[in-house]
Amino acid sequence: MIRQLEGKVAIITGSTSGMGRDTAYRFAEEGARVVITGRNEERAKDAVEKIKAAGGEAIYVVADTTDLSSAQKIFSAAMEAYGTVDILINNAGQLSTTHFMELTLTEWTQVLNVNVTMAFLLSQLCANVMKENGKGHIINISSIAGTSARWGATAYSTTKHAMVGLTKAMARELGPEIHVNGILPGAIHTAMLDSVGGEAAVGGMIQMSPLKRIGKGSEIASACLFLATDESSFVDGQLIRVDGGVDC
Repeated sequence: MIRQLEGKVAIITGSTSGMGRDTAYRFAEEGARVVITGRNEERAKDAVEKIKAAGGEAIYVVADTTDLSSAQKIFSAAMEAYGTVDILINNAGQLSTTHFMELTLTEWTQVLNVNVTMAFLLSQLCANVMKENGKGHIINISSIAGTSARWGATAYSTTKHAMVGLTKAMARELGPEIHVNGILPGAIHTAMLDSVGGEAAVGGMIQMSPLKRIGKGSEIASACLFLATDESSFVDGQLIRVDGGVDC
């Protein structure tokens, strides 16, 4: 069986749990050498061990994306281990549910750093290598909260809107060698969702969806796989909603 990512190197930030972890597993199954990143070393090590046990290849980098120096740390580790980067998925994110009038500058800055600035910095580093290689894929994980403020609190929604703009701007400037696209997940079963009440917290979205359910991390992984291969060769600067049709 031909594996779609055979020999490719993929950095996936925030890949010790949730959508990022499921995407890492899927990419490894498709032959990619995966760079796992996250704050929790135990979870990072476990993800790598599972990939290796299934016959894949991966390393992990313990990185706190609130610290912007982590961009260089992640990039350097990938280059040291594999010598190149073919795919970057900017998935690391931080939820904020603080109301506008209660939001502090400290929280605002932290959410902005994790959700936007890290993606910008790491993309710059990886784009240099991809340009030299003549090909690359960058996938930014935004949210349906990046298209409407009716869901998501101020800092989170603002940063996810920013990821939409960043994706389009990067696509304009990094082509033709590098494809840049984004994904807008809806309600996906993750630890982040569980932290705010799980399915009960998104009951309205479930009712709005023709599918009448929340999504799975594996469904985000499938969308990422499409955007990381030549199957999406004429797709660039696009934001794909994976939300169960809540706004159809």
